[in-house]
Amino acid sequence: MFHVVIPARFAASRLPGKPLLIIGDRPLLHWVWQRARDSGAASVIVATDDERIRAAAQRFGAEALMTSSQHTSGTDRIAEVVRSRGFAAEDIVVNLQGDEPMMPSDVIAQVAGALAGSARIDIATAAAPVESLPEYLDPNCVKVVCARDGRALYFSRAPLPWPRDHASGGQPDRYDGALRHIGLYAYRVRSLLEFAAWPPTPLETVEKLEQLRALEHGMHIHVVTLDETPPAGVDTPQDLERVRALLATTRDAAEHPP
Repeated sequence: MFHVVIPARFAASRLPGKPLLIIGDRPLLHWVWQRARDSGAASVIVATDDERIRAAAQRFGAEALMTSSQHTSGTDRIAEVVRSRGFAAEDIVVNLQGDEPMMPSDVIAQVAGALAGSARIDIATAAAPVESLPEYLDPNCVKVVCARDGRALYFSRAPLPWPRDHASGGQPDRYDGALRHIGLYAYRVRSLLEFAAWPPTPLETVEKLEQLRALEHGMHIHVVTLDETPPAGVDTPQDLERVRALLATTRDAAEHPP
């Protein structure tokens, strides 16, 4: 059994009001909530600091909680929900970002299931093979390297692992075995509350990657390796149009099978 919490803010710098922007016949947030519902979660909670988002979520049937406007991350917002609801220490909570309307429901379930399958894991997340050299070199594409059992060793915006025998002039020409991190997390409640209580750590501050805080404190992060990268979320107006087109195509195919 697991729960999904969807942190959703109105004040996104690049796309204000993002959770309420319409895709097809419903707000973006409604698509995200439906993905979570379809994953088999015991409960799905929208966590927000904006009354407009709370009201919209309740209109389409979602459970929504108002949380502090002082949180600096979605993780802190989820921790407030966990404390408010009194979840048990060993309960599993999935952080599904409120701008991921295309996240496959089975991936949500896979990540939660990986955590449920081993008591020694604190956090589970996902990754998929890097598909091109530009992607490998892109600092916006976070890479992860893992031990053979799937335990995360490090996350970085830099190209990892570095192909020493296939690089000249500081420029690699291969990216074999590189994995792109997918920003979906499942936490044990005890680990989530510990994590949220710690201040930012040196590596986290340098790389601007929150998950490094967990590694610096010795937490066990397990990485589920997917066969392919799920469709990207919505950060920009261009992303919004891309997702609108994808969902329109998907719906048309479902309504008019060959």
